[in-house]
Amino acid sequence: MDAKIGVLALQGNVSEHIDAFLSALERMGHGLSSEVFEVRSPADLAECNALALPGGESTTISRLIDKNGLYEPLRAFPGGIFATCAGMVLMACHVEDPRIHPLGLIDMAVDRNAFGRQRESFEADLAIDGLKGGPFHAVFIRAPVVKSAGNAVHILAEIPQGIVAVEQGRHLALSFHPELGEDTRLHERFLQRQGIAILVS
Repeated sequence: MDAKIGVLALQGNVSEHIDAFLSALERMGHGLSSEVFEVRSPADLAECNALALPGGESTTISRLIDKNGLYEPLRAFPGGIFATCAGMVLMACHVEDPRIHPLGLIDMAVDRNAFGRQRESFEADLAIDGLKGGPFHAVFIRAPVVKSAGNAVHILAEIPQGIVAVEQGRHLALSFHPELGEDTRLHERFLQRQGIAILVS
């Protein structure tokens, strides 16, 4: 299966996600047969078989999703969603901020300002459940954490403050920014869960 990966391009780390997915597809042998492109409308979304929700300002992205008529199309999107930082907040069922209209696609409650302003960013080596090749070096920037998750949610990684990586069905949500590093293992894991096979070793 060839990939058509969309990146929601309303606000946030759009170009970084595009570059990371292009690198992951290249490493998997799909560099010449797949596409990664910006999504701004329901028509763009309809062209995708998977989507990235990037980090950024969750309240702003939520408002722009509603403004651009994307809320219901995102909820009905049949493909997997790769959500990072603010994207994780938007994927939740419960967020304690009335300015955010969460998509409710992963059965979890998220604290969007888990670390407060005095600790806006840090890095950590995480053991990710099922990820081969050793720990994943994660960059956290004003990160959220998952405070609780339903039985259908597969918890992939935790730190003392809470859960920072989860899967449910074809969706993957991370409180950190894998697109900011050179390690594409999580992007590749996500693509494989969409039915995109590795063609080269």
